[in-house]
Amino acid sequence: MGLTNAQDDGNEANHMFAVELDTVQNIEFHDIDANHVGIDINSLSSVLSNAIGYYHDSNGSFQNLSLISREAMQVWVDYDGVATRINVTIPPLATVKPNKSLLSTIYNLSTVLAEPSYIGFSSATGPGNSRHYVLGWSFGMNRPAPVIDVTKLPKLPQLGSKKPRSKVLEITLPIASAALVLTAGIVLILLVRRRLRYTELREDWESEFGPHRFAYKDLFHATEGFKDKHLLGAGGFGMVYRGELQKSRVGVAVKKVSHGSKQGMKEFIAEIVSIGRIRHRNLVQLLGYCRRKDELILVYDYMPNGILDKYLYSQEDDDPTLDWAQRFHIIKGVASGLHYLHERWEKVVIHQDIKTSNVLLDKEMNGRLGDFGLAKLFEHGANPQTTRVVGTTGYLAPELVRTGKATALTDVFPFGTFMLEVTCGQRPIKQDEQGNQFLLVDWVLQHWHGESLLEALDPRLGGEFSSDEVRLVLQIGLLCAHPSATARPSMQQVLQYLDGEMPLPEMTRADLSFNMLALLQRKGLNVMSCSCSSTMVSVGTISDLSGGR
Repeated sequence: MGLTNAQDDGNEANHMFAVELDTVQNIEFHDIDANHVGIDINSLSSVLSNAIGYYHDSNGSFQNLSLISREAMQVWVDYDGVATRINVTIPPLATVKPNKSLLSTIYNLSTVLAEPSYIGFSSATGPGNSRHYVLGWSFGMNRPAPVIDVTKLPKLPQLGSKKPRSKVLEITLPIASAALVLTAGIVLILLVRRRLRYTELREDWESEFGPHRFAYKDLFHATEGFKDKHLLGAGGFGMVYRGELQKSRVGVAVKKVSHGSKQGMKEFIAEIVSIGRIRHRNLVQLLGYCRRKDELILVYDYMPNGILDKYLYSQEDDDPTLDWAQRFHIIKGVASGLHYLHERWEKVVIHQDIKTSNVLLDKEMNGRLGDFGLAKLFEHGANPQTTRVVGTTGYLAPELVRTGKATALTDVFPFGTFMLEVTCGQRPIKQDEQGNQFLLVDWVLQHWHGESLLEALDPRLGGEFSSDEVRLVLQIGLLCAHPSATARPSMQQVLQYLDGEMPLPEMTRADLSFNMLALLQRKGLNVMSCSCSSTMVSVGTISDLSGGR
């Protein structure tokens, strides 16, 4: 066909799609006979072929045709880019297009053709002589090709009086492959559009992170084009979709994060890849990333039981709730995961956004800390650098607002709020019947001062709980949420308290004589201007990258 040779036949780099009309049987190309049509992908060996003919619409019978009959024929090549189906139909010229195609197969041509590609016709380049006449052709994009008016087509040229064929012609004709190649123009246009849809932002330095990078096309198909029906939720930094990777059939959560500049992007991606190497039963696995235009896309393991929030705050009577044993188990699990990030991994990982909506539940209802969108990495023993302060109202440690330095103890503070939240079934910012807002930690502290700590427990638990465990969790929560960082325990100590390996230190009124709301307002953060715990705040002056991961 003049398209490939012995050296490159079958090479994927050919980027070739062809429909061959073949009058020579070449054994080396596995031809079925000397009168067939075939679909060729990067090779002269057809992926599908059949003897020339067509199916009658009236009774479904098959009518043979001959390519060397000197009778005009029509050829339709249709490609459905959505279904990835190729159809080839060949009836005589004056026949209406049959309903049943001669050839029909599934093949994704977007993986074959390059950009740009060309459409047209090609004939054999062998020593044999043959003549082909294209009387007319048309194609259409996103619609059927325009109908050709056969009455306006030129007549076939006279080939002279019918004479017996010479022996030379009979010998040379089978040697030549008279293959007329018709490539569908609609495929080229479809390919360009699909490539624009899947365009990614990729820089040379990202080659070292290759195994951790996902193709945008894979994520697009996994979420069916990021349809709303797959939307799991929306946070301060992006939308999260449920998806299923087509090749592995693995469920994933795909988060689209907007970012406005390239400043610090290399370091940002490096941290993502580093966090992706963390393995712990109480941490949601960060699988990798993708970049496209002004979006950074993060891919996480999918947690089938969703976020902890819906079990604590759902207003529907038939929605599930958690008993005390489950809550205590989740608190201990998240504590274990946070301890691993702070002290057990090769680097110190400061999560910076610990809250109930970032805790997910796996199929065994284990609590897993997820969404590392704001996480920072430090070497063990290194002094943290001042950076942009971002987080959720009600979870920000006072010293973080003041200094802009994220440390392990600034993570302990929101974990304390998290413990109170899970135990009390209340959000970090509460509102009384008169509409006055106050902080959950101050409300629990009032109960502690009034020796009515158990009255802070979520009333939905009824009487099914361990009073000792409830008191323990609430007191640890108050210690962790102490306004003074030096008064807070480390996560290792928190685990020891929860497991009963170390007694909780005696807490006096002097130790817990503070009002968190008043203290934060003195630090310059107007907590009451924010209406709920999902409100993101951003303070400080130094920023490596806008947005989160």
